[in-house]
Amino acid sequence: MTQDGRRKPAVTGRTRAPSMADVAALAGVSAQTVSRVANNRTNVDDTTRERVLNAMRMTGYRPNTAARALATGRFRTIGVISFDLQAHGNARTLESIVSAVQHSDYSVSIVTVQNQTEQAVREAFERLTTQAVDGIILNEAQILDTPALRLPPGLPVVVNDGDGTHRYAAVHTDQAEGARLAVRHLLDLGHRTVWHLAGPQDSYPARGRASAWHQILKEADCPVPPALYGDWTADSGYRVGREIAHRPDIGAVFVANDQMALGLIRALHEAGRRVPDDVSVVGFDNIAESAHFLPPLTTIHQDFEEIGRHAVAMLLDQIQAGRPPQVAVTSVAPRLIVRDSTAPPNNSSSQQGRCTTLHT
Repeated sequence: MTQDGRRKPAVTGRTRAPSMADVAALAGVSAQTVSRVANNRTNVDDTTRERVLNAMRMTGYRPNTAARALATGRFRTIGVISFDLQAHGNARTLESIVSAVQHSDYSVSIVTVQNQTEQAVREAFERLTTQAVDGIILNEAQILDTPALRLPPGLPVVVNDGDGTHRYAAVHTDQAEGARLAVRHLLDLGHRTVWHLAGPQDSYPARGRASAWHQILKEADCPVPPALYGDWTADSGYRVGREIAHRPDIGAVFVANDQMALGLIRALHEAGRRVPDDVSVVGFDNIAESAHFLPPLTTIHQDFEEIGRHAVAMLLDQIQAGRPPQVAVTSVAPRLIVRDSTAPPNNSSSQQGRCTTLHT
């Protein structure tokens, strides 16, 4: 009792966390069976597995991940190294990777790298290995194009849109096919050539799109104008748009992403150039907002969700095999989304006149 006559609160010990024995007793099985279920072993029939899982939920039991790692040699954690999360494609792909990993009953450890240098990538790789991961996904790592850069051996690796040297398992959007769809669409409308507002020259996807743009114009026997360059932002598209807005010889532009296309369209509008009456514009990515541009943007759709799913599936295949397989590359096909920002050249345009027919 306290001095004022009130009862003192009872002193209790810390509540014991539920154990494997508690689960086994509730499910009516052995502790060894609970261990098999906790470690995702296959030698448990479905009825027993469900009974054990229900007992885990009822007791609030959580498997000891450290003990499970010692028993299985796996940590059930995937590391991700990502670059430039402000870029739409990187952010969307990372989101899809996280979702796919979680659906596979793994956790994710993410390291972001600001500058793609050999030292920065190696440090990120080492940081993840010390955090006990089973494998690593690198998201758009242009630095892997450097032949001298070799990732430390011993862990499965998958690369998204970044390994031009094909040293690692990889998954990517077919950048060349996306650019071909965009350029063919504009040439088939009757434009004599297509200008290109490219992404940064150190970007693996940007280089793939620019190379395909150049190649398809040559194959069609069309004039090949000099490439223009932005940095993926709407501001850079606006800057380039102001530089070219008063050129009547520019009647069609393939832009390497939708954000730069947005800036370009604004610059053209401010200069009195109508889209698509005076200039047709095609973007790349099919961001959610592109359908609400003025005018709605014709663009190339990338399936970032499928890229993330493929990357996780390829990495889990390596982890389960216990060794890296032969290098495999998975390509995800893009598709053309036609909206209102493209049209045949108007009667006064100097861009009229078809090149070689491009239908295949």
